[in-house]
Amino acid sequence: MAVHVLEAPTHTAVIARPKSSANWVLGLTSIASFMVALDALVVATALSTIRLDFGASIEMLQWTVNAYNLSFAVLLLFGAALGDRFGRRLMFLIGLGVFTAASVACALAPSIGWLIAARAVQGAGGAIVMPVALALLSTAFSPEERPRALGLYSGVTGLALVSGPVIGGAIVQGAAWHWIFWLNIPIGLLTIALAADRIRNNRLEGPRVALDVPGLLLAGGASLGLVWGLARSNDAGWLSAEVVAALGVGLLLGVAFVAWELRSRTPMIPMRLFRSRAFSAANVACFLFTAAIFGTLFFVTQFLQSAQGYTPLQVGLRVLPWTATLFLVAPAAGRLVNRVGERPLIVVGLLLQAAGLAWLRTIATPDVPFVELIAPFVIAGTGVSMAMPAAQNAVLSAVNHTEIGKASGTYNAVRFLGGTFGIALSATVFAANGGFASPQLFTAGFVAAIGVSALLSFVGALAGACIPARGRTSA
Repeated sequence: MAVHVLEAPTHTAVIARPKSSANWVLGLTSIASFMVALDALVVATALSTIRLDFGASIEMLQWTVNAYNLSFAVLLLFGAALGDRFGRRLMFLIGLGVFTAASVACALAPSIGWLIAARAVQGAGGAIVMPVALALLSTAFSPEERPRALGLYSGVTGLALVSGPVIGGAIVQGAAWHWIFWLNIPIGLLTIALAADRIRNNRLEGPRVALDVPGLLLAGGASLGLVWGLARSNDAGWLSAEVVAALGVGLLLGVAFVAWELRSRTPMIPMRLFRSRAFSAANVACFLFTAAIFGTLFFVTQFLQSAQGYTPLQVGLRVLPWTATLFLVAPAAGRLVNRVGERPLIVVGLLLQAAGLAWLRTIATPDVPFVELIAPFVIAGTGVSMAMPAAQNAVLSAVNHTEIGKASGTYNAVRFLGGTFGIALSATVFAANGGFASPQLFTAGFVAAIGVSALLSFVGALAGACIPARGRTSA
């Protein structure tokens, strides 16, 4: 539900800039990140319309979201390295250009396959924009002014995620789903033009680092193999050659990735960080609760349309009791971390999310009044909004100060991989238990999929319980 952006590497030198120039950097990076974050979830309320337009199966439909998430997750740390190697201003402009061009391809998509491919390219552009934007922002402000700037930046990014389903629903209902992507074109072009003029190019902004290309290829292949095998399991069969080969290759490439990162001089993800129990447990919890969130959102929006008959805009407004808890609960939870520690907030929060989703699973029927869905939405949203800032704090507190950038990048990559896995798993369970032939059949699949999300949340709470008590978290 929420996108926590990369923390800026602490070794980055601060480049003194005039106040007006720094404000331009804040404004332009915030707009760019808003656009990238918005496209992570804006298609949620358009899924039913896209399915009907293209006659897409649930397997193909999930890839309209997962293609974006998967390329974003795999390329995220690589995008940060590109900015350090070739210049952050240049890579910011290139990332925006790729994202904007891919948005045109999405809007013009004549088939579901075309849309999926364009979404993958969109995710690649976003993976360059997000970490480079934060690095530009950090070097534009002095250490004293940086917290305020980062707070404004994060608030704008969070607003994109809260408003994404509503904006998507309004566009789909008022025009067509294609306009979700056409909206990016003027924003992207204007941001590129202003960034080229207003953001200074300084080659001293970051160190020249080696690019871990083998690590990128191994991580991408492993992720794609595992998600592909899971997505194809219903149609092809779990014991089919395609599924067995995809899962087997994915596992082998995953092992090869770990082996390569252990011996690489410039690893994308330093494996030594996982020696910390707090770091490992918090990342596992993050993977699981994000899988539950994305899997739930993928099907809740379709349930409200396909089973209950709401319009896309009505759906966007009806998920607000769930998504809006981020703004209300997460700041308070962030303040509580220093008082009670990360472990209680993660465990209690994910147990609340599990309880809310289990409640939703119990009462979901085609004719259940929406008012009865509000309480489980609020409970689930409150729970994960408690767990999110605590998990991120546990990850960052478990590493040395100079490795915060790598740790935060790892956390964000794990989070998006979790979302991809959650959608693939939920879609597999849905296809095995339901379908689109009738509201009753859809509800049967929906109930099964939400049950999986509740279980993932519960297992995430168990992972959170493995985080050391406060006072023994820092490395």
